[in-house]
Amino acid sequence: MEINVLEYKKNRLKFELIGRTHTLANVLSKELWNDKDIAVAGYTLAHPMTGNATLVVETNKGDPKKALRDAITRLKKKNKEFLTLIKSLK
Repeated sequence: MEINVLEYKKNRLKFELIGRTHTLANVLSKELWNDKDIAVAGYTLAHPMTGNATLVVETNKGDPKKALRDAITRLKKKNKEFLTLIKSLK
């Protein structure tokens, strides 16, 4: 997966997910809202057939890159738990 950083400041990160659309961008932005220090988390998509998702993360305090990494870690844990649950079904 390729990521293009468009803007990175103290409390703001804007980046583009190359070749990715709603699926990953939506789950990332929703998970970011579980962090109490998030002020803005969302994404735009210029066109669903040709565009790349552009995400914006702003924090009230702390590094937005760290907030993004933490959200990804939480999603990995949830995915692992979901896989375990699915494997236990008979």
